[in-house]
Parts: sequence; C-alpha cells; structure tokens
Amino acid sequence: MDISIIIPFLDEEGSIQKLSEWIEKVMLKHNFTYEIIWVDDGSTDTSWEIVEKLASQNSVNKGIRFRRNYGKSAALNSGFEASTGDVVITMDADLQDSPEEIPALYDLVMIDDFDLVSGWKRKRHDPISKRWPSKLYNWTNRRITGIHLHDFNCGLKAYKKAVVKNIEIYGEMHRFVPVIAKWAGFTKITEKVVSHQKREYGKTKFGLERYSRGFLDLISITFVSRFGKRPMHLFGSLGAILFTIGFGIAFYLAYAKLFMLEYQMTARPIFYFGILAMILGTQLFMTGFIAEMISRISPERNKYQVVKKIGIG
Repeated sequence: MDISIIIPFLDEEGSIQKLSEWIEKVMLKHNFTYEIIWVDDGSTDTSWEIVEKLASQNSVNKGIRFRRNYGKSAALNSGFEASTGDVVITMDADLQDSPEEIPALYDLVMIDDFDLVSGWKRKRHDPISKRWPSKLYNWTNRRITGIHLHDFNCGLKAYKKAVVKNIEIYGEMHRFVPVIAKWAGFTKITEKVVSHQKREYGKTKFGLERYSRGFLDLISITFVSRFGKRPMHLFGSLGAILFTIGFGIAFYLAYAKLFMLEYQMTARPIFYFGILAMILGTQLFMTGFIAEMISRISPERNKYQVVKKIGIG
C-alpha cells in the first residue's frame, strides 16, 4: 500500500464526510493505493456513525474508536500501530489541512528520501491570539531542540513507515514528533510550505491551558531525549556535587572544632547547610539508581480502551 492517512478527530461531524470525499478525489487522480484510518478520540456527536457509514461504502475507510477522550497523542499512536502504508500521512479532521498537499509530501519521502516532512502553514487563517503564541513556541523549540522547523505543531506531516513503527508518543508529545524521531535516529527531517484553510465546521480545540502544557512538555521531552536512557548521569551528577559540597563543609567544621577549642560548630548556619547538602545529595544519588532500574523496564504507556475497530485486525 502506498499511503496510510491517519486522521484523529473529536466532535467533527460536520467535516468528516467532506474530507473523505476530498481525499478520495486526490488519491484516485494520482492512482495511489491507500487507507484512511479515522481515530475517534471520544466524540460525543455523530462523528463515529459517519465513519461507520463511510467504511460500509468503501473499505479504504477504517476506524478506531476510544471509549473516552485520551488526547491527540494517543490517537496518533494507535493510528501508527494500525498503519500499513509505505508513507504515513497525518492530518487534522477540521478541513484546515488540504489533501491536495499529499502527493508532494509523498514524493518528498519516497523520491527525496526524507524520513519526516512537516507541514509549514506560512500563511495562517487563525486569530492573532493563536498565531503569535505559536510563533514564540516554535522559536523556543528551534533553539532548544536544534531542529529548524517553522511549525512543529502542524498536523499535516508525512513519515516513512519505519519512523512510525519505531517511535512512541504519549501524553501530549504529539507536538514533538520531529524531536522524538530525531532522538530515535531518523535525522533526515525537512518541512514543506502547505496551504491552510479556514475552519468551516465545529469548534477549535485550542485553549489557554495549551500554553502551559506546551512549555512543560518541552521541558519533559528535552529531559527524556537527553537522560531518558541514562538518568543516573543527571541525578547522580547533581547528587555527587551536593554531597561533595556538604562533606567539604562538614570536614571544615570538624577541623575547626578540633583545632579551635572555643569554636561553636553547631551555632553556625553553615553547619545545617552542610548537613542538608549531604542529605539531598544522597537522595538524588538514590533517585538516580531507582530511575536507572525503572528505565530498564518497558512501561506500558499506550494502553487505551478501544470500543470498536473497523477494518483493522
């Protein structure tokens, strides 16, 4: 199969039918073999019923339905697991991502041999309250991760099959898929300017809480990418530094007590700083040991309650 298109959605009953028809038109025009994997992230409207109808009419439509809302990362990860195409395309269900971009994205992966191609919505039809925070967010990402993309959070992306089968996303990490892919060894990453459509149906899922979550997720992915497989390098180093400082203070105070008989060791605040530093250093060191042991156990992060699947084994 040439292409797997993964579309996570939440309450998008107004756009699913139209998006399916648009994708089918583009696929037939370019003679692609393809599948569309619709992932329902806990919709409360009639979105899933529309997907069931589409699947009954055309077997290229497949579906995964979650029992409740788990988030976009969970939806994408489940779609990645189910995909079979040589190239995997992800896009949003709100009709703001254009299926007309798919052939060019496919060529960048299959002909130009890129591992991951991220869409760049250079001209966006969003309110300024969404555009400027996004610019700041992407600028910060570029500086911290070293990956020079203008739009990390664009839902329209293309991947080699090997990429999606060798990465895991969870929590809110869908914003950092290029970082996770690079961390996994897929370094041929580029971007393509894509068109951005105005939202026609439904409501945006963008909220103020996304700002704080994005910042925390950035700290998290930076830590995981650098120390996820070697936590002792961080906690052990910090613990050793603190313990050494504390031990040095204790040694100095003990020396002063022995050779300066009138010296009141416990009367000085530095005595308690030294004790605290040694305790914290020991705790950090033990945290490093525990984290090392945990890191060797494969956590089952991506276990979601799926109510129903269509066309997926």
